[in-house]
Amino acid sequence: MFRFAGFSSVWALITAPFRAIWRLIVRFFPERDVTIISNKGDLTSYHQSSFWYFARTMGKVVLVAWAFWATYTFIYHRPMLQSRTRQLEEARAQHARQMSDLGTYYQKFSDLNRDMNVIDDQILNSKKLTPAEADALLKKRLNTWAQLDFLQAKLSEIFTNARYEPEITKMSDLSLNYDLTNEENKQLRAQNAQMESAMQKIYDADSQIISYVTQLADDKTGALDKELKKISGTLASLGLNNAALAERAARISNPTVGSAIPPIILAQDMDPKYQQLANKIGLWQGLMRADSMLPVGAPVNNPKITSAFGVREDPIDGGTRRHTGIDFVGTVGTPLFSVAPGRVIEVGERSGYGHTVEIDHGMGFTTLYAHLSKANVAKGDWVEAKDVVGFGGSSGRSTGPHLHYEIRYNNTPFNPYSFVK
Repeated sequence: MFRFAGFSSVWALITAPFRAIWRLIVRFFPERDVTIISNKGDLTSYHQSSFWYFARTMGKVVLVAWAFWATYTFIYHRPMLQSRTRQLEEARAQHARQMSDLGTYYQKFSDLNRDMNVIDDQILNSKKLTPAEADALLKKRLNTWAQLDFLQAKLSEIFTNARYEPEITKMSDLSLNYDLTNEENKQLRAQNAQMESAMQKIYDADSQIISYVTQLADDKTGALDKELKKISGTLASLGLNNAALAERAARISNPTVGSAIPPIILAQDMDPKYQQLANKIGLWQGLMRADSMLPVGAPVNNPKITSAFGVREDPIDGGTRRHTGIDFVGTVGTPLFSVAPGRVIEVGERSGYGHTVEIDHGMGFTTLYAHLSKANVAKGDWVEAKDVVGFGGSSGRSTGPHLHYEIRYNNTPFNPYSFVK
């Protein structure tokens, strides 16, 4: 083994700088024990060597340096790159324009050169030319030659001036754009004329349809109004009119009449005739539904009234009492019908009324069947008009088989005679 300037070997000489660096690393990044406390309070400990301490620190330094460099590049270099890119795009566009113009000039130059050859051939080979024709050919040749000379000068300039834009291309572009615009305007005018004609036809058809539907709605509404006039007095006493009935009926949604009918609301800037027609259609639809839902008709076949609505002498104790319905003659087992679609809201015994069935028809109207021998429906059932809801009897406070029938509005009985009649 030999010594070289204080080193025991060549290897010691070679590795001396690295060992010195390592001693600096160990000095500034000594080994350490690291303890981590988790969110749950658990302790985790591990031993961190000088190498990994140094490596993690250098990684963070490199990451921070890269972030600063990326930020610097984004802030200072990006606009410059964008500017260079924009300049490159402009140069490409200019080059493409120049090449297009060059092609236009070359084509024009070739056409003029061909025309010049044709004129020369006519002058040299035709022996029957009159002086006037010869003079015209010479003038045409001079004109063609002038155009060729002009194009040659322009072609020379286009190769020497990078920013030159030939006038012929500008004029041809303008002419082409004018022709295209003019043709487009012609087509638009033709289309506008067709649209005006079509709109006039649509307007005429629209007026006819509105007139027809308005008349139809008025006729149908008039027929329904005539039908409802039979009970208009009773409805008026209840504070109801056709508009109120239609509005209430339209809001109802159930299995017997279907979904509710929303009102037709149109934009305010439209012609008022459309909203007026929509209102008439809404009234017609509402009255149709109200007509089918109102409890109009007799609840028994061959109805015969034995006791009317109002104050009467009580048949049991002889006293004066208010009779809140109409009594129909009948026998035990007489079928009793629903007079309109609705939902059964009560079935069972009621004081004084005996065995009863009550049906809700909507719009505030209910019907009550009393003194039944037997019900044919259950609470919650949906019934249609003419469905058998029970059978006549003499249950409750009764002197014999009959049907006590009431119609109520907002749970208050009223005289049902006009509805039954």
